[in-house]
Amino acid sequence: MKIIADENMPYVEELFSELGDVVRLDGRTLTAQAVQDADVLLVRSVTQVNPSLLAQNSQLKFVGSATIGTDHIDKAYLSERQIPFFSAPGCNATSVGEFAFIAMLELAKRYQTQLVGKTVGIVGAGNTGSALAKCLDAYGIKVLLNDPLLEQAGDKREFVSLDELIERSDVVSLHVPLTKQGEHKTWYLFDEDKLSRLRQGAWLLNCCRGEVIDNNSLIKVKGQRPDLKLVLDVWEGEPNPIAELVPLVDFATPHIAGYSLEGKARGTYMLYQQLCRIMNKPATKTLTSLLPAYGWQELALSLAKVQNGEVNELTLARERQVLQLVRSVYDLRDDDALFRTCFNQSKGFDLMRKNHKHRREFSALKLVNSPQCEVDCLIKLGFSGVEQ
Repeated sequence: MKIIADENMPYVEELFSELGDVVRLDGRTLTAQAVQDADVLLVRSVTQVNPSLLAQNSQLKFVGSATIGTDHIDKAYLSERQIPFFSAPGCNATSVGEFAFIAMLELAKRYQTQLVGKTVGIVGAGNTGSALAKCLDAYGIKVLLNDPLLEQAGDKREFVSLDELIERSDVVSLHVPLTKQGEHKTWYLFDEDKLSRLRQGAWLLNCCRGEVIDNNSLIKVKGQRPDLKLVLDVWEGEPNPIAELVPLVDFATPHIAGYSLEGKARGTYMLYQQLCRIMNKPATKTLTSLLPAYGWQELALSLAKVQNGEVNELTLARERQVLQLVRSVYDLRDDDALFRTCFNQSKGFDLMRKNHKHRREFSALKLVNSPQCEVDCLIKLGFSGVEQ
């Protein structure tokens, strides 16, 4: 059995080599000829799986995408050909949620303010939006949720309209799939009108799909509204962001919000489990066996408890120490600096993604000799294991 996999997908050999012969290829330039004899196709979001790609293949038994989103997959076509398809919903939700939370802490530090006391609006309350809400709730931040599809489906959480969210939120974070049709389509969801209506001094983060924001309108509005602060991990026209937009963004990264080592391994592992089920084979590998031990260091923290969302020098100092802790797991500034140097180089965007292998999730870091008042908050944020 021939298994063709995106060259940037981790742990494919470790998981799939017992099931067939693994061939690694560049997912963005994959051709019909290259996949004509594939039995299994493992992709990421850069590969469009459609009739054109599969025109020469008559033997495909499984398509798997190690991603949350599926807008790059022609699912109707695969169903018509009776080719099983599986994605990995939730695989990198924790990673994306933590990325957005870290970005907010970095913005607070850069502009000498606090995240504590702000209202954060989350657009899209699925896996990644919920993961961010969990971090914010642990940290005592007020959250507004907007997700008309989940609201209509009977989700019991409290939701607000998008207009109300824009009006009330100091921070807006986007976590929706990319859809081009229907009443609640998300293509250019944030157009010039909505961007213009963001609150004075608002922070806008996009960690889902670039085209959820009209990037040209964002350039125009930012030119009129220098008060807006921007964090973009995704870009219209990837892998070629609009060069004029990059200098306007406070933190810029190459679609790697979900690229924690845990998140990427989890995505590949979920596809491995699904293929084993289809083949009626036991899944003999485990996720924990793939991940290396994390070399952590002890950090002395003294986190004062915040009362009723108060904003003062005490909370400012506390926030700086939380940022110090999360930087020991992932320092967003490194990827931002690299992006500004490499994004407009030949294949720079994709090379940054390919070489992004160092980031870990909060759970990789153990807490040592921490007072209980600190532990409660940090454990809720996702840090694991307490050693005294």
